[in-house]
Amino acid sequence: MAKKQFKSESKRLMDLMINSIYTHKEIFLRELISNASDAIDKSYYKSLTDNSIEFNKDDFYIRISVDEDERILKVSDTGIGMNREELDSNLGTIAKSGSFDFKSNMDSKDDIDIIGQFGVGFYSAFMVAEKVTVITKAFGSEEAYKWESSGADGYTVSVCEKDSVGTDIILKIKENTEDEDYDEFLDPYSIKNLVKKYSNFIKYPIKMMMKKRKKKEGTEDEYEDYFEDEVLNSMVPIWRKNKSELQPSDYENFYMEKHFGYEKPLKYIHVSVEGVASYNAILYIPSKAPFDFYTKEFEKGLELYSNGVLIMNKCGDLLPDYFGFVQGLVDSADLSLNISREILQHDRQLQFIAKKIKEKIKAELLAMLKDERENYVTFFNNFGRTLKFGLYSEWGSNKETLQDLVMFYSSTEKQLVTLDEYVSRMKEDQKYIYYATGENVNNIAKLPQTELVSEKGYEILYFTDEIDEFAIKVLMNYKEKEFKSVSSADLDLNQENEKKDESESEENKDIFNFMKESLNGRVKEVRASGRLKTHPVCLATEGELSIEMEKVLKAMPDNMGNEVHAEKILEINVEHKMFEKIKNAYENDKDKLKILSMVLYNQALLIEGLPIEDPVQYANDVYELIEQ
Repeated sequence: MAKKQFKSESKRLMDLMINSIYTHKEIFLRELISNASDAIDKSYYKSLTDNSIEFNKDDFYIRISVDEDERILKVSDTGIGMNREELDSNLGTIAKSGSFDFKSNMDSKDDIDIIGQFGVGFYSAFMVAEKVTVITKAFGSEEAYKWESSGADGYTVSVCEKDSVGTDIILKIKENTEDEDYDEFLDPYSIKNLVKKYSNFIKYPIKMMMKKRKKKEGTEDEYEDYFEDEVLNSMVPIWRKNKSELQPSDYENFYMEKHFGYEKPLKYIHVSVEGVASYNAILYIPSKAPFDFYTKEFEKGLELYSNGVLIMNKCGDLLPDYFGFVQGLVDSADLSLNISREILQHDRQLQFIAKKIKEKIKAELLAMLKDERENYVTFFNNFGRTLKFGLYSEWGSNKETLQDLVMFYSSTEKQLVTLDEYVSRMKEDQKYIYYATGENVNNIAKLPQTELVSEKGYEILYFTDEIDEFAIKVLMNYKEKEFKSVSSADLDLNQENEKKDESESEENKDIFNFMKESLNGRVKEVRASGRLKTHPVCLATEGELSIEMEKVLKAMPDNMGNEVHAEKILEINVEHKMFEKIKNAYENDKDKLKILSMVLYNQALLIEGLPIEDPVQYANDVYELIEQ
């Protein structure tokens, strides 16, 4: 029997097929099962056009068998089979796809869900097999044929015996080497796990004899082994079932089975779309953030299937970063895959699906906010930061998507509120959305800068995440209402107060100039305060950079924020008894006023949560003032 050479010539091309296209050796089983499923599909499609052919789905299945001693793994199907010409054409030509040709020759191609299109999947078997044998009998043929190859040096085709229509692919698994372990592909339980991982939703049963154990009859503690035919795959995926067939428990159980999370999800979303790109999806919003969610190690993405075959464990392109908390999967027949089906090619279908998924997630979150407030607050406490990062990133290009989803703690409502809720409660004379920043709600509530805004009866949003103020700066305004920090030098709150501040500052400008000089460039200005009621001193800022933003930038690695400084203004409450001590010191003991200026400045820093430059000197200054 003469050995034939592969028609796409060359050992180099075969080496490319085997060693370069696929990144994981285990993929070979997915490819062989997909080919077997295609062969059964072809029988079904033939029956649609030939009334003499009966298609009984129960008669069609895929069988895997293992002979560990002989190092044989066999994948058999009861599909359409191949004749001699098809064997030569499909297996003798690398990158020749019989499935693609079959689909191309059908009158109607739109509804034909055949997986293979490149014709290289079969050759992935050589990653794990030193020899591949194919025994096949085509539908309507009296003869069966055997195709054999040990790799790039060619193949043989001969007549053989086979009782039934279909194909057997027999792999002689390679021996282990120092670098590679091939025994896992002879272990029935490893094979079962691979089927579950990649081919669980192939629509035909994948059968295998599995070893079981049972108690011997008439004994209490003796067991015996036996073998039982087991269907390894689920076949009908939950996402292809009608929603009316499913209960909440079905979605929750599937969530646990897929290990998307270990607690009941907060919400599930079942999507079925037909049109420009047809796809099914099941999406979950977890009830808790994964332990690594806010770390660089976290990998976002949805499981991606093509006709029920797992293509990618984490397809990050299907989710924007700000919705990276969503778990789940997408199944579509309309995606363009690369030659190994391991990597998704960027195309219009993918972009369309990603856009629709993003819109669906937003709509479901808004519905949860409206109808399931408690659940939404739970969600936001877990994942709100990622929405705020989404607002800040990409120069605010996502604000239309996210601005109605973010929440902040309210000084008046004593709970998280949305921007829309804040604006709906604004007083008629209120120009701005006021906010205050700090480490936590309790600290912010005590800030001296909040006194005047609160006295006016205005609601204040408390920003406790380091990203909050950065996100708001990018957002700029909400429903034409600008944001203003309670620490802003210009609160634009009360003209009468502002005039009083100006007159007090002018009247005491010599004192304030002396204090500014005493602080040696630490503040841009010292002036009278119109916002303080009970506190003696506070810091205000001018410009876009606030004190809280300075703190965040200074905390960045590699001293990135060391040269960043907010333009600070030291405000003095001229109605406070401390101001009498300031005036007295200016008139009688300017050295004391220098010390007092530094102490007041350092106290203002402490209120803001900023570090003091020299804690020892500060302690000495306080002690000296006490002594006096």
